[in-house]
Amino acid sequence: MSRLDVFIARMVSQRACLNFAAEATASIAGPVFELGLGNGRTYHHLREIIARRDIYVFERAVASHPDSTPPDDRLILGDVHETLPAALARFGPAASLIHADLGGHNLDKNDAFARAISPLVEPLLASGGMMVASDRMYFEGLKEVSLPADAVSGRCFIYQAG
Repeated sequence: MSRLDVFIARMVSQRACLNFAAEATASIAGPVFELGLGNGRTYHHLREIIARRDIYVFERAVASHPDSTPPDDRLILGDVHETLPAALARFGPAASLIHADLGGHNLDKNDAFARAISPLVEPLLASGGMMVASDRMYFEGLKEVSLPADAVSGRCFIYQAG
């Protein structure tokens, strides 16, 4: 599969999984957490599909398109190893949906990073809340959910809190 095909499969899967998770968690009142802003495409999409929930973005440094940049009061800047535990202290286990697209092109580094942040992400989810991730995560208490039909296996993962 070409790098272009891999990218397209990832984008199609990301959109399908976000749409699925947004609908599945629509009755959960908690905030949505976007881990990694990048250009802001998924944040912009989340604003479109989850207009009524607060969306907080976790990022080291903002470099997004101006139309896809969250307001300052919804932006949590810093290293996720520090900002995720601070978010737990601030919000508790309240997130209805968490999306993470934090990896790069090095699969081994992505896997190590996923292993490191999984225990920081898991306690943030409300009961029934979902996590959509571009990389496999390593949770003790969350169950992996089957992907929607229009997602490509291995390009996105969905987990749910009991």
